[in-house]
Amino acid sequence: MSSLKEIFEGLPIDPLPPKKPRDETIAHAPIRTPNLSHDEQSLALENALRYFPPEIHETLAEEFVDELRNYGHIYMYRLMPTTELRAYPIDQIPARTRHAAAIVHMILNNLDPCVAQFPQELVTYGGNGQVFSNWAQFLLTMKYLSEMTEEQTLVMYSGHPAGLFPSSPSAPRVVVTNGMVIPNYSSREMYEKMFALGVSLYGQMTAGSYCYIGPQGIVHGTTLTVLNAARKHLGCTDMAGKVFVSSGLGGMSGAQPKAAAICGCIGVVAEVSKEALEKRYNQGWVMKVTDSLDECISLIRQAKKQKKACSIGYRGNVVDLWERLVYEYESTGDLLVDLGSDQTSCHNPFQGGYYPVQLSYEEARVEMHENPVRFKNLVQESLRRHVDAINRLSVRGMFFWDYGNAFLLEAGRAGADVGEKSGVTGTTFRYPSYVQDIMGDIFSLGFGPFRWVCTSGDPGDLDITDEIATSVLEDIINKGVSLNTKQQYEDNIRWIKEANQNKLVVGSQARILYSDQNGRKEIATAFNEAVGSKKLKGPVVISRDHHDVSGTDSPYRETSNIYDGSAFCADMAVQNCIGDAFRGATWVALHNGGGVGWGEVINGGFGLVLDGSNEAREKARRMLAWDVSNGVNRRSWAGNAKAEETICRTMEENPGLKVTVPHHVQDKDLLKRVLKN
Repeated sequence: MSSLKEIFEGLPIDPLPPKKPRDETIAHAPIRTPNLSHDEQSLALENALRYFPPEIHETLAEEFVDELRNYGHIYMYRLMPTTELRAYPIDQIPARTRHAAAIVHMILNNLDPCVAQFPQELVTYGGNGQVFSNWAQFLLTMKYLSEMTEEQTLVMYSGHPAGLFPSSPSAPRVVVTNGMVIPNYSSREMYEKMFALGVSLYGQMTAGSYCYIGPQGIVHGTTLTVLNAARKHLGCTDMAGKVFVSSGLGGMSGAQPKAAAICGCIGVVAEVSKEALEKRYNQGWVMKVTDSLDECISLIRQAKKQKKACSIGYRGNVVDLWERLVYEYESTGDLLVDLGSDQTSCHNPFQGGYYPVQLSYEEARVEMHENPVRFKNLVQESLRRHVDAINRLSVRGMFFWDYGNAFLLEAGRAGADVGEKSGVTGTTFRYPSYVQDIMGDIFSLGFGPFRWVCTSGDPGDLDITDEIATSVLEDIINKGVSLNTKQQYEDNIRWIKEANQNKLVVGSQARILYSDQNGRKEIATAFNEAVGSKKLKGPVVISRDHHDVSGTDSPYRETSNIYDGSAFCADMAVQNCIGDAFRGATWVALHNGGGVGWGEVINGGFGLVLDGSNEAREKARRMLAWDVSNGVNRRSWAGNAKAEETICRTMEENPGLKVTVPHHVQDKDLLKRVLKN
């Protein structure tokens, strides 16, 4: 394949493209260890071959078996396009409808080598966040999208394009489900087996829903988290000279050093992968790089003395870094860290999401495949050391939080001293989830990660949308909002105004900000008008992270501050996806897993194409109102006072909204008296 058009021609069968080796100059997904029986290997091979006519099965069977045995999965490398994959301008995409072309634009961005973590394995981020399971699925999906009309819907089963089904212009163009496994079988072991069989996949959040916009999304979230953590726990708004320590630079975690610099503090992030560290350094997101702990400590001390914003990438294991920080405190009395967290992919700790301190990066990649039992034991020992060092610094004044990556969950399972307590409302740890402690009130106000993509691919369009969004938020402030809402808007206005100088775009021309329902609706309306008036050169796709007010049920992250016993219930996320679908979304997605891991969370997302039409305007206003109010209402019913205040105010503004508001037990002694009797 050598042109964009050829991506849309379906499976290249006659003739088959030549067999391709993996490109060993780029990063690849860790080798998987599904431990398939002989019969299961046979089934995996049969499942892969069913995409092709029988006359070429013999040609493909042997290489597919080699992939399964060598990599633990059949990726079908032979079918990798030679055409560069990136978010091409919508006018260059050969599709019968603009909506389908916009979806293609989003999918190609997720697989752009500048964006994707392991592009040849179709992994966008998080170590195993797949867009598709194999390259045949990608090519078939592109063909279906190019042929689709406004009266068809493409149905996607965990990366597999089931086909185009008759629907209507008001229906979603694509409906995606990823990892929807019967609950009793939603275990980590079953995931490995089902992925190897090619029947399910882990879509993370925005990988399998085609809405990833590069690490910019989490740069913004991390910036807000660090700023709010400093306000709440350090009592400061000026972070000059403050040190934030964490780990991970591979996928979304690569945002951390950039966020630290934007906050004005000193960010120190450990990363074991040379490729990941160099990628962030070459992007300019890491200012200084070292593989020496002595030099790392020297750089921290120098930056603290100068009170200068700085991001330091330490190439090495984060456990070594934490233990060295303990040594520095115990030997000199200097606490060299103020804030700490972790963004290793602990949702997948034994398949490359967490690298144990006892092994080098290269040794670990071999050991996890060749000796998985020993590797698991080393990971758990490393987690215990990791937490022990954090505990020793925490009692001296450092504030640490869990970033919703299952770090404390897996550390607790490994026997680390995480202060785990189980109760009627769920499990808590010594260190809070960032949602629980820092961001939860924001969700209760209806604020969350709203994003958009300019499908023209023109940076000028992105500049115009930045101006529009800023103007909309300033107008809302001028009309009068609460103090909490005003602070959030002002943080986001500053974010947008500084976006260009911070060079946040990686891949598609996209932007993210945190907004409430009112802001989202007004921004979307203004964008749609700009598309219709030709002020913008192409349609705008609006979306959000699944990590939002309503999109995710996750008891260790998004719903960690739900205390009525429903933290393990997933009605909100499922209802949200269904509700978005019939209120106007161009596509919807519902996933098992994301952030904290398979079987630990249900989450969903959407994409909506603003094409300048009146229909798009009405769809956006109708759908965005539901997309926010659903989650605020759930939090209100669970007893969150700010959420109750928000949903009651929203009902006053919208007579069509009527929700069940809780009556609170005023006399807590009543419960004790009755239960005693």
